[in-house]
Amino acid sequence: MAKVKEKMKLTSIDELLGIPEIAEDGTQEIEICMIYPFKNHPFKVLDDEKMDELVDSVIQQGIITPVLVRPDGEGYYEMISGHRRMHAAKRARLKKIPARVVNLSDEEATIIMVDANFQREELLPSERAFAFKMKMDAMRHQGTLGHNVPKSFGEERRSSSIVGKGSGLTGRSVTRYIQLTKLLPELLEMVDNKQLSLVNGVDIAAFDEEVQRFLLTYIQKNGRIAPEQLAALKSQPNLENLTPYTVMTIMKEALASKEKSKRVSFTEKKLNKYFPSEYSAYQREKVILELLAKWKQEQE
Repeated sequence: MAKVKEKMKLTSIDELLGIPEIAEDGTQEIEICMIYPFKNHPFKVLDDEKMDELVDSVIQQGIITPVLVRPDGEGYYEMISGHRRMHAAKRARLKKIPARVVNLSDEEATIIMVDANFQREELLPSERAFAFKMKMDAMRHQGTLGHNVPKSFGEERRSSSIVGKGSGLTGRSVTRYIQLTKLLPELLEMVDNKQLSLVNGVDIAAFDEEVQRFLLTYIQKNGRIAPEQLAALKSQPNLENLTPYTVMTIMKEALASKEKSKRVSFTEKKLNKYFPSEYSAYQREKVILELLAKWKQEQE
């Protein structure tokens, strides 16, 4: 029986030149080394437990959903949506990744990049902050802000409402997140780590850099800062001219005033209206605590 000769697979010119193969659905297999991250990408790509799960999935099934990239005109591609998938592919030692190639302007690419990442379940405050700012700047450059929103809204509120559309957040929330981009990096990290509340972070972002550094030192030393302290600072005229000592004094006094205001006292005359005359102080205190415990349970 004659031996069947195996057909020799010749390398195509496209393969030799590194031109991506295009599938029927328009998806291309692109060399990972030819793709670089989106400029100033605001979303973190972490090697956490979820990334480990994604890597395992890639090893077993490959990249199921193609990433989205745009050509830069020099033979390379900028990632728009799929940074986590590409990172997982690198860890899985893949050389190529399925991608859809689209031609987009800077503004269009930014808006798509932000909206795609907002589909994720958990985002850090810093990620939301810079993503919203990037999207707002892009839409302002496009001239697409302020349309289809009632004129009764303020200009800033209209813009924030449009930027936040699809994220599930109100225009007011978007404005507050964008305010966080004015925070010192160390303070913004504290907001991400929940060492500093989002509300306090927004308030601190309204201060100039020097005052923020005073507050950073205070928080690092004391572990926290109270809203009353920030309110006391905001009420000060010419805050930028105050010395660190003066700032610390203002906050110390605000905290002392807060602690003092928490004290509650009842005169015997007030309590006599509610208790039998033979009740001792101990009995009265016991009744009050029992009633408070019941009230707390009802509130929960």
